[in-house]
Amino acid sequence: MIAFEALLNKLITDALAEDIGDGDHSTLSAIPAGEKGTAVLKIKEDGVLAGMDVAERIFRHMQSDISFRAFKKDGDLMKFGEVAFEVDADVHTILMCERLVLNCMQRMSGIATLTRKYTDHLKGLHTKVLDTRKTTPNFRLLEKWAVAIGGGVNHRFALYDMIMLKDNHIDYCGGITKAIDKAFNYVQTQKPGLLIEVETRSLEDVTEVVSVGQGKVFRIMLDNFSPAMIREALPLIPPGFETEASGGINLDNLLEYASTGVDYVSVGALIHQARSLDLSLKAVMR
Repeated sequence: MIAFEALLNKLITDALAEDIGDGDHSTLSAIPAGEKGTAVLKIKEDGVLAGMDVAERIFRHMQSDISFRAFKKDGDLMKFGEVAFEVDADVHTILMCERLVLNCMQRMSGIATLTRKYTDHLKGLHTKVLDTRKTTPNFRLLEKWAVAIGGGVNHRFALYDMIMLKDNHIDYCGGITKAIDKAFNYVQTQKPGLLIEVETRSLEDVTEVVSVGQGKVFRIMLDNFSPAMIREALPLIPPGFETEASGGINLDNLLEYASTGVDYVSVGALIHQARSLDLSLKAVMR
Protein backbone atom coordinates (compact mmCIF):
# COMPACT_ATOMS: atom_id res chain seq x y z
CA MET A 1 0.00 0.00 0.00
CA ILE A 2 1.13 3.54 -0.68
CA ALA A 3 2.44 5.06 2.57
CA PHE A 4 -0.38 6.49 4.70
CA GLU A 5 1.55 9.64 5.57
CA ALA A 6 2.22 10.39 1.91
CA LEU A 7 -1.46 9.96 1.04
CA LEU A 8 -2.60 12.16 3.92
CA ASN A 9 -0.07 14.88 3.13
CA LYS A 10 -1.16 14.92 -0.51
CA LEU A 11 -4.84 15.07 0.43
CA ILE A 12 -4.28 18.06 2.74
CA THR A 13 -2.00 19.85 0.27
CA ASP A 14 -4.43 19.42 -2.62
CA ALA A 15 -7.49 20.35 -0.56
CA LEU A 16 -5.92 23.55 0.75
CA ALA A 17 -4.75 24.49 -2.74
CA GLU A 18 -8.25 23.91 -4.08
CA ASP A 19 -9.77 26.20 -1.43
CA ILE A 20 -7.14 28.95 -1.20
CA GLY A 21 -6.04 29.26 -4.81
CA ASP A 22 -4.03 32.48 -5.23
CA GLY A 23 -5.03 33.72 -1.78
CA ASP A 24 -7.74 33.97 0.86
CA HIS A 25 -8.58 37.52 -0.11
CA SER A 26 -11.27 37.91 2.57
CA THR A 27 -8.63 37.32 5.22
CA LEU A 28 -5.82 39.14 3.45
CA SER A 29 -7.97 42.26 3.06
CA ALA A 30 -9.26 42.42 6.63
CA ILE A 31 -6.72 40.85 9.03
CA PRO A 32 -3.12 42.05 9.47
CA ALA A 33 -0.46 39.42 8.86
CA GLY A 34 0.90 37.92 12.08
CA GLU A 35 -2.26 38.59 14.11
CA LYS A 36 -2.70 35.84 16.71
CA GLY A 37 -5.99 34.18 17.63
CA THR A 38 -7.75 31.24 19.24
CA ALA A 39 -10.63 29.13 17.92
CA VAL A 40 -12.71 26.34 19.46
CA LEU A 41 -14.38 23.39 17.79
CA LYS A 42 -17.95 23.27 19.13
CA ILE A 43 -20.09 20.15 18.86
CA LYS A 44 -23.63 20.86 17.70
CA GLU A 45 -24.94 17.32 17.30
CA ASP A 46 -24.67 14.03 19.20
CA GLY A 47 -22.67 11.22 17.60
CA VAL A 48 -19.21 9.67 17.36
CA LEU A 49 -16.34 12.12 16.99
CA ALA A 50 -13.85 11.57 14.17
CA GLY A 51 -11.17 13.70 12.55
CA MET A 52 -9.36 15.13 15.56
CA ASP A 53 -5.98 13.93 14.30
CA VAL A 54 -6.79 15.21 10.83
CA ALA A 55 -7.73 18.65 12.16
CA GLU A 56 -4.43 19.06 13.99
CA ARG A 57 -2.49 17.91 10.92
CA ILE A 58 -4.29 20.44 8.72
CA PHE A 59 -3.44 23.34 11.04
CA ARG A 60 0.18 22.18 11.43
CA HIS A 61 0.49 21.78 7.66
CA MET A 62 -0.15 25.51 7.40
CA GLN A 63 1.73 26.55 10.55
CA SER A 64 3.98 24.16 12.46
CA ASP A 65 4.10 26.08 15.76
CA ILE A 66 0.38 26.10 16.60
CA SER A 67 -0.89 25.11 20.05
CA PHE A 68 -3.56 22.41 19.74
CA ARG A 69 -5.42 21.39 22.90
CA ALA A 70 -7.62 18.33 22.49
CA PHE A 71 -10.44 17.75 24.97
CA LYS A 72 -11.76 14.65 23.24
CA LYS A 73 -10.29 11.99 20.96
CA ASP A 74 -11.32 10.14 17.83
CA GLY A 75 -13.97 7.53 18.60
CA ASP A 76 -15.38 9.32 21.65
CA LEU A 77 -19.10 9.83 21.97
CA MET A 78 -19.86 13.52 21.58
CA LYS A 79 -22.78 15.56 22.88
CA PHE A 80 -24.27 18.85 21.79
CA GLY A 81 -22.52 21.77 23.48
CA GLU A 82 -19.19 20.06 24.13
CA VAL A 83 -15.87 21.48 22.95
CA ALA A 84 -13.58 19.08 21.06
CA PHE A 85 -10.45 21.23 20.85
CA GLU A 86 -8.94 24.70 21.02
CA VAL A 87 -6.25 25.94 18.67
CA ASP A 88 -3.93 28.95 19.06
CA ALA A 89 -2.41 30.09 15.76
CA ASP A 90 -2.06 32.99 13.39
CA VAL A 91 -5.52 34.26 12.51
CA HIS A 92 -4.64 33.76 8.85
CA THR A 93 -3.96 30.08 9.56
CA ILE A 94 -7.24 29.61 11.42
CA LEU A 95 -9.32 31.28 8.73
CA MET A 96 -7.66 29.50 5.82
CA CYS A 97 -7.92 26.08 7.45
CA GLU A 98 -11.32 26.26 9.13
CA ARG A 99 -13.50 25.06 6.23
CA LEU A 100 -11.24 22.12 5.39
CA VAL A 101 -11.12 21.13 9.07
CA LEU A 102 -14.91 21.28 9.32
CA ASN A 103 -15.53 19.49 6.03
CA CYS A 104 -13.26 16.63 7.10
CA MET A 105 -14.52 16.34 10.67
CA GLN A 106 -18.21 16.66 9.82
CA ARG A 107 -17.97 14.00 7.13
CA MET A 108 -15.78 11.66 9.17
CA SER A 109 -17.95 12.00 12.27
CA GLY A 110 -21.05 11.14 10.25
CA ILE A 111 -19.41 8.00 8.87
CA ALA A 112 -18.06 6.97 12.27
CA THR A 113 -21.49 7.48 13.83
CA LEU A 114 -23.29 5.31 11.27
CA THR A 115 -20.56 2.66 11.47
CA ARG A 116 -20.94 2.56 15.26
CA LYS A 117 -24.66 1.81 14.79
CA TYR A 118 -23.73 -1.22 12.71
CA THR A 119 -21.04 -2.44 15.07
CA ASP A 120 -23.27 -1.95 18.10
CA HIS A 121 -25.84 -4.24 16.45
CA LEU A 122 -23.17 -6.95 16.21
CA LYS A 123 -21.82 -6.77 19.76
CA GLY A 124 -21.08 -10.25 21.04
CA LEU A 125 -21.41 -11.84 17.59
CA HIS A 126 -18.69 -13.38 15.43
CA THR A 127 -19.50 -11.35 12.31
CA LYS A 128 -17.70 -8.07 11.57
CA VAL A 129 -18.68 -5.13 9.34
CA LEU A 130 -16.57 -4.37 6.25
CA ASP A 131 -16.54 -1.21 4.17
CA THR A 132 -16.07 -1.18 0.37
CA ARG A 133 -14.47 0.92 -2.38
CA LYS A 134 -17.73 2.86 -2.76
CA THR A 135 -16.14 6.07 -1.55
CA THR A 136 -15.84 9.72 -2.56
CA PRO A 137 -13.05 10.22 -5.13
CA ASN A 138 -9.91 11.70 -3.54
CA PHE A 139 -11.43 11.42 -0.04
CA ARG A 140 -11.24 7.64 0.46
CA LEU A 141 -8.37 7.82 2.94
CA LEU A 142 -10.41 9.80 5.48
CA GLU A 143 -13.67 7.94 4.83
CA LYS A 144 -12.08 4.57 5.50
CA TRP A 145 -10.27 6.03 8.52
CA ALA A 146 -13.68 7.11 9.84
CA VAL A 147 -15.06 3.58 9.37
CA ALA A 148 -12.20 2.22 11.49
CA ILE A 149 -12.80 4.89 14.14
CA GLY A 150 -16.45 3.80 14.24
CA GLY A 151 -15.44 0.18 14.88
CA GLY A 152 -15.74 -1.23 11.37
CA VAL A 153 -13.12 -3.18 9.42
CA ASN A 154 -11.51 -1.77 6.30
CA HIS A 155 -11.69 -3.96 3.21
CA ARG A 156 -8.96 -3.49 0.60
CA PHE A 157 -8.03 0.17 0.28
CA ALA A 158 -7.82 0.20 -3.50
CA LEU A 159 -7.20 -1.93 -6.58
CA TYR A 160 -3.51 -2.33 -5.76
CA ASP A 161 -3.52 -3.89 -2.27
CA MET A 162 -5.62 -7.03 -2.84
CA ILE A 163 -6.76 -9.17 -5.76
CA MET A 164 -10.54 -9.41 -5.79
CA LEU A 165 -11.89 -11.56 -8.62
CA LYS A 166 -15.43 -10.31 -9.17
CA ASP A 167 -18.05 -11.44 -11.67
CA ASN A 168 -16.66 -9.36 -14.54
CA HIS A 169 -13.09 -10.61 -14.00
CA ILE A 170 -14.33 -14.20 -13.92
CA ASP A 171 -16.55 -13.83 -16.99
CA TYR A 172 -13.89 -12.07 -19.07
CA CYS A 173 -11.30 -14.64 -18.03
CA GLY A 174 -13.45 -17.64 -18.92
CA GLY A 175 -14.41 -19.03 -15.53
CA ILE A 176 -13.53 -19.28 -11.86
CA THR A 177 -10.79 -21.90 -12.18
CA LYS A 178 -8.95 -20.00 -14.91
CA ALA A 179 -9.23 -16.73 -12.99
CA ILE A 180 -7.90 -18.22 -9.76
CA ASP A 181 -5.01 -19.99 -11.47
CA LYS A 182 -3.98 -16.89 -13.40
CA ALA A 183 -4.26 -14.66 -10.33
CA PHE A 184 -2.23 -17.08 -8.21
CA ASN A 185 0.51 -17.35 -10.83
CA TYR A 186 0.58 -13.56 -11.08
CA VAL A 187 1.01 -13.25 -7.31
CA GLN A 188 3.85 -15.77 -7.28
CA THR A 189 5.77 -14.01 -10.04
CA GLN A 190 4.79 -10.35 -9.71
CA LYS A 191 3.32 -9.56 -6.26
CA PRO A 192 4.33 -12.05 -3.58
CA GLY A 193 2.07 -11.92 -0.55
CA LEU A 194 -0.87 -10.23 -2.25
CA LEU A 195 -4.12 -11.83 -1.03
CA ILE A 196 -6.80 -13.19 -3.36
CA GLU A 197 -10.55 -13.00 -2.76
CA VAL A 198 -13.13 -14.53 -5.11
CA GLU A 199 -16.75 -13.56 -5.60
CA THR A 200 -19.26 -16.40 -5.93
CA ARG A 201 -22.82 -16.21 -7.29
CA SER A 202 -24.09 -19.73 -6.56
CA LEU A 203 -23.45 -22.81 -4.46
CA GLU A 204 -21.77 -24.35 -7.52
CA ASP A 205 -19.36 -21.40 -7.61
CA VAL A 206 -18.55 -21.94 -3.93
CA THR A 207 -17.79 -25.63 -4.54
CA GLU A 208 -15.50 -24.74 -7.46
CA VAL A 209 -13.56 -22.13 -5.47
CA VAL A 210 -13.06 -24.59 -2.62
CA SER A 211 -11.87 -27.32 -4.98
CA VAL A 212 -9.28 -25.22 -6.80
CA GLY A 213 -8.55 -22.41 -4.35
CA GLN A 214 -7.09 -24.09 -1.29
CA GLY A 215 -3.78 -22.44 -0.51
CA LYS A 216 -4.50 -19.78 -3.14
CA VAL A 217 -7.67 -17.97 -2.09
CA PHE A 218 -7.99 -16.46 1.37
CA ARG A 219 -11.62 -15.26 1.28
CA ILE A 220 -14.80 -16.31 -0.50
CA MET A 221 -17.43 -13.64 -1.10
CA LEU A 222 -21.03 -14.82 -1.13
CA ASP A 223 -22.55 -12.18 -3.36
CA ASN A 224 -26.29 -11.55 -3.18
CA PHE A 225 -26.82 -14.76 -1.23
CA SER A 226 -29.86 -14.77 1.02
CA PRO A 227 -29.25 -15.75 4.67
CA ALA A 228 -30.77 -19.15 3.84
CA MET A 229 -28.30 -19.62 0.97
CA ILE A 230 -25.40 -18.58 3.20
CA ARG A 231 -26.40 -21.28 5.68
CA GLU A 232 -26.21 -23.79 2.83
CA ALA A 233 -22.88 -22.45 1.62
CA LEU A 234 -20.92 -22.26 4.87
CA PRO A 235 -20.77 -26.05 5.48
CA LEU A 236 -19.21 -26.39 2.01
CA ILE A 237 -16.32 -24.10 2.98
CA PRO A 238 -13.55 -25.72 5.05
CA PRO A 239 -11.36 -23.93 7.59
CA GLY A 240 -8.68 -21.84 5.95
CA PHE A 241 -11.08 -19.67 3.98
CA GLU A 242 -12.61 -16.49 5.33
CA THR A 243 -16.20 -15.79 4.31
CA GLU A 244 -17.90 -12.53 3.37
CA ALA A 245 -21.56 -11.80 2.62
CA SER A 246 -22.25 -8.92 0.26
CA GLY A 247 -25.23 -7.31 -1.46
CA GLY A 248 -28.21 -5.46 -0.03
CA ILE A 249 -27.10 -5.62 3.61
CA ASN A 250 -28.37 -2.81 5.84
CA LEU A 251 -29.35 -2.13 9.43
CA ASP A 252 -32.74 -3.77 8.95
CA ASN A 253 -31.38 -7.17 7.89
CA LEU A 254 -27.91 -7.03 9.47
CA LEU A 255 -28.67 -9.41 12.33
CA GLU A 256 -30.29 -11.90 9.98
CA TYR A 257 -27.08 -12.10 7.98
CA ALA A 258 -24.84 -12.13 11.05
CA SER A 259 -26.85 -15.00 12.55
CA THR A 260 -25.55 -17.27 9.77
CA GLY A 261 -22.05 -17.15 11.27
CA VAL A 262 -20.42 -15.58 8.21
CA ASP A 263 -17.10 -13.90 9.08
CA TYR A 264 -17.81 -10.53 7.49
CA VAL A 265 -20.69 -8.56 6.04
CA SER A 266 -19.75 -5.84 3.57
CA VAL A 267 -22.04 -2.82 3.53
CA GLY A 268 -21.73 -0.97 0.24
CA ALA A 269 -23.83 1.96 1.43
CA LEU A 270 -21.96 2.37 4.72
CA ILE A 271 -20.02 5.44 3.62
CA HIS A 272 -22.38 7.03 1.12
CA GLN A 273 -25.47 6.78 3.33
CA ALA A 274 -23.76 8.53 6.23
CA ARG A 275 -24.70 12.18 6.61
CA SER A 276 -22.32 14.84 7.85
CA LEU A 277 -22.76 15.94 11.46
CA ASP A 278 -22.95 19.53 12.63
CA LEU A 279 -19.79 21.11 14.07
CA SER A 280 -18.55 24.69 14.14
CA LEU A 281 -15.20 26.42 14.54
CA LYS A 282 -15.61 29.69 16.40
CA ALA A 283 -13.20 32.48 17.25
CA VAL A 284 -12.48 33.07 20.93
CA MET A 285 -12.58 36.78 21.66
CA ARG A 286 -10.18 37.77 24.43
